[in-house]
Amino acid sequence: MNRITIFMAVLWIAGAGPLLAQDSTTAGLPDKWSLQQCLDYARAHNIQLSSLRLSQASSEQDLLQSRAARLPSLGGTVTQSFTNSKNTNPVVGGFQTQSSLASNYALSSTWILYQGGYLRNDIREKNLLLQAANLNVQQAENDITLQITQAYLNILLAGENIVYVKDLVQTSQAQLQQGQQLFNAGSIARKDLVQLEAQQATDAYSLVVAQNTYRQNLLTLKQVLQLPTAYTFSIVQPDTLRAEKPVPSLEEAQRTALQTRPEVKNGELGVTIAEVGLEKAKAGYKPTLSLGGTLSSGFSDNQSNSYWQQLDNNFYQRAGLTLGIPIFSNRVNKANEARAKIQIDQAKLTLQDTKTVLAQQVEQSYLNLQNAQEQYKAAEKQLVASEEGYRISVEQMKIGAVNVTDLAVQKNLYVQALQAFIQAKYGAILNTRIYEFYIGEPVTNN
Repeated sequence: MNRITIFMAVLWIAGAGPLLAQDSTTAGLPDKWSLQQCLDYARAHNIQLSSLRLSQASSEQDLLQSRAARLPSLGGTVTQSFTNSKNTNPVVGGFQTQSSLASNYALSSTWILYQGGYLRNDIREKNLLLQAANLNVQQAENDITLQITQAYLNILLAGENIVYVKDLVQTSQAQLQQGQQLFNAGSIARKDLVQLEAQQATDAYSLVVAQNTYRQNLLTLKQVLQLPTAYTFSIVQPDTLRAEKPVPSLEEAQRTALQTRPEVKNGELGVTIAEVGLEKAKAGYKPTLSLGGTLSSGFSDNQSNSYWQQLDNNFYQRAGLTLGIPIFSNRVNKANEARAKIQIDQAKLTLQDTKTVLAQQVEQSYLNLQNAQEQYKAAEKQLVASEEGYRISVEQMKIGAVNVTDLAVQKNLYVQALQAFIQAKYGAILNTRIYEFYIGEPVTNN
């Protein structure tokens, strides 16, 4: 790959390609996004979160319906009928056709007074299910928060890598110009000059790779945020990023996570919901008592009384209590009770598994953080030493005290140490954010 091809590739990756017009769906979106803006946008527009909020709204309607079941019902009916018949006429013999038009009006109401505690427990169950729906939203927000944080930090890592690689490209270009001068003066051989040219081309190619990685990470964040395809944006560089900071102990982090994380609270609600389900199942053994009433009247045109007189004469009122006593239910109630007990055991196992998995995740996060911080410290020392060795070689190169091969070796060591340092730095930052997030610390904290 020659230098012209590499230069054109760099321009393309850097954004010199054709620009795409932004459509109306991107109106009002910022050009630069901070991490907090990314999180706020995802909470407001993420499709998965929106779907869970609709489920939450549905659970709220279920709760309102269960509360309304304790109130009396009221319904009205209006019946209009036409009757046509043939009757025997005793006077003239034969049949006589008769027709009539009748109307009937009725109001009826039923009020359940007692149902073995079913209605009360149903309200309680629906309330718990609404709380569980809220926790589902929080849990999904936590998952998306970690995805966005990782994608955001990957962009920062790639961006910082570009800065260092650009510096290497400039250094390689300067070394190539110096090597050309030394070659013209007869101080170095042709193979040394070619080696400098190859090193400059390699650094330029590394810049292309670094910029492509940056664009790919930016695309990943765009996809997580579910932004329009034609929309182009960049992210805000934070003022400070702390790779090393004191963090809580593992025992404290596990205790806090088990007390505050929504997945644990959801598991605890699952046990309570199953226990309420058992109480609802037991209500099937108990009698039910309801109060009912009906008001009705009617009119027929085959009567001599007027319309209003007939309504008054036919006015009918009924009120009564109905007691339902279960005697034999074909084992329906026993089966419902047995299934409810199984649900309780299953919910307890689910809660236990949730706590175990969460404790393991916190422990793994703590171990990852310890390893990342140790790697960061080691990489920082390695970078200082490699950078000093490379600086000395560059100065020696200027006075001809070192050959091009030795310079290339020192540079490769420096590049490797630099890349390891950047990776270790952002690895420590990411693992710190994840570990703190398990105990409720916002990821936007420095």
